[in-house]
Amino acid sequence: MPHPNFFNLDTTDGGLPRNLAPGIDTTIYAGDQAMISVVRFAPGSVGSIHHHPEEQWGFCQSGSGVRIQDGARIPVSAGDFWLTPGDVAHGMEAGADGMVVIDVFSPPRGDYKNAGGGFAAAEA
Repeated sequence: MPHPNFFNLDTTDGGLPRNLAPGIDTTIYAGDQAMISVVRFAPGSVGSIHHHPEEQWGFCQSGSGVRIQDGARIPVSAGDFWLTPGDVAHGMEAGADGMVVIDVFSPPRGDYKNAGGGFAAAEA
């Protein structure tokens, strides 16, 4: 989209790419007060258990997997969304078809404002 501050889930235009783990890639869109991360999980990929001080909302846009949060394993599929308060240990395992998750962070994560790799958060 040619207009500033407008984006599309099917492209990475205007976003910052980041590889979180093998088979897990994200595109980051940062504002002043919040940040969106469009995370694409390959089938069977696993995100490590970690935590960070920012509040995080997650929305499973497509596919399915398991959300690991505060020691619980919760199956999620397209349409499900969840809240992860700051400093709560969490991770994700993608199902057989992979998944796309849209995360919203508030405030924006400083460690996601730069290209790079990894979750850049404390391992739990």
